[in-house]
Amino acid sequence: MKTLIIEDETAAARNLEAILADIEPDAEVLGVLESVSESVEWLRTHPSPDLLFMDIHLADGDSFRIFEAVEVTAPVVFTTAYDRYALEAFKVNSIDYLLKPLNERDVRRALDKLRRLTGDERRAYGSRVQRMADQRREDVFLVHVRDRIIPLRREEIAFCYTSNERVTAHTFGGEVYTLDRTLEALQAQLPGDDFFRANRQFIVARRAVKDIVVWFGSRLALNLQVETPERIIISKARVPEFKAWLTSAHPAG
Repeated sequence: MKTLIIEDETAAARNLEAILADIEPDAEVLGVLESVSESVEWLRTHPSPDLLFMDIHLADGDSFRIFEAVEVTAPVVFTTAYDRYALEAFKVNSIDYLLKPLNERDVRRALDKLRRLTGDERRAYGSRVQRMADQRREDVFLVHVRDRIIPLRREEIAFCYTSNERVTAHTFGGEVYTLDRTLEALQAQLPGDDFFRANRQFIVARRAVKDIVVWFGSRLALNLQVETPERIIISKARVPEFKAWLTSAHPAG
């Protein structure tokens, strides 16, 4: 069995490789990939593996972006730390997932289940994975305001912010809405071309960025078109990634 691991945490990838070596000695790990871009390139230029283990959150974004760029024909077992919205999506679509830290029992169970799939069932499984990937991109969020439910379109969002375990969406019009999901879940659901995870507290929209100030220690400070609860700082390590995102060609539509 030829297996590909898509995982940006070195310790987690090594743990999975060790588990596979113990319970599936004939398994061949074709590679360990750490990012969406690296995975897309590999899948475009290599024959399909028999099985993919794929972490949801990778170094350069949501792994579901892989499905937007390349056809994935192999069965996929997703791995994740606890993510309420991801787990709900997996259950609704009958997609296999493993919670980190992985253990032999759960990996063995996933392998046994996939072995029992017929050809038609494998194709149906792949279709469910693709459908779930498509569903991850939400155009509208439903927000509760007292006794009303208001549709909030993602193009209205200037930035999302978390503080004291409360997550809020701030619009270009100055409205503030409390959201019932984590910033990590939002990062997975908002398109990476239009939104950037600036730091632990902020996700910013591309068109909200007004100007950038070079800050102490080779960091950047962002000024947005709207007021923010605190200064948005991009760490020195993430400056190249932010600049590449901001200057990349914006997709049509």
